[in-house]
Amino acid sequence: MGAVVGLMLGVGLLLAWSSTWSHTPSDAAPGRVRTAWGDLAARAGMHAVSLPAFVGVCTGLAAVTAIVSLGTGTAVSVAVAFAAIVATAPLAYVRSRARRRGVELAQLWPDVVDDLTSAVRAGLTLPEAMIAMAERGPAPLRADMAVFAAEYRASGRFLESLAVWQEHLADPVADRLAATLRVATEVGGTDLGRMLRTLSDFLRTDQRTRGELEARQSWTVNGARLAVAAPWLVLALMSGRGTSAHAFDTAAGIGLLAGGAVISAVAYAAMLRIGRLPQDPRVLRVAR
Repeated sequence: MGAVVGLMLGVGLLLAWSSTWSHTPSDAAPGRVRTAWGDLAARAGMHAVSLPAFVGVCTGLAAVTAIVSLGTGTAVSVAVAFAAIVATAPLAYVRSRARRRGVELAQLWPDVVDDLTSAVRAGLTLPEAMIAMAERGPAPLRADMAVFAAEYRASGRFLESLAVWQEHLADPVADRLAATLRVATEVGGTDLGRMLRTLSDFLRTDQRTRGELEARQSWTVNGARLAVAAPWLVLALMSGRGTSAHAFDTAAGIGLLAGGAVISAVAYAAMLRIGRLPQDPRVLRVAR
């Protein structure tokens, strides 16, 4: 009884002390999470999926997995472990889709810059050149360029339309291109064609170098995935055997699962960090 009273007193003192803390970081954290999700969803082409809806999908998949696992006689601890793994599957899918789309767009951006250069040389203004890309640009990017066209027709303001287009794509290369066009609009001059050609050459060189490095290091990422998945596949096979599965409901079994999950997560993250090239940060994004 004394231990319970002491624990309650300690919790009360901790809560009283926490009321004096500054809440600025915690208030800013949800905004950072929403911003990160917005960028990820935009890169994946899933603009209509909100963060609450995505969290709901992850939670629903985890609940269904747990219910099905328990219904088949799987141990509670194993069912919880499988539910946690399945809950991360949507995030892995969105990241994979964003990565594939990023690779696809990286191959198209040099052509986009070349088309803009040709349009400017032909006498079109920058807004007209951008709008023309919605009809004559690379097919995978026409819908994204149409966002700029629609915004510009509605507002008539080039810089604001450019900012909307940047946030729609959430792509570092789009940020570079938008920054180049913004500087050309605000400062003026006759060097826009030279700037666009320099940007196009840089993008081609970067894309070629990155492609070679990713081709060489892809085996590292695939090996990491196989190494992490193997023990959990064995666990899935063992979960169908009653005596083996229910052994994980003991304290030692739960500890083994928890330790295995932590080791798998840390090892997978380390292998990805070692074997995957870093993504370009959006240093030229529009300030909100």
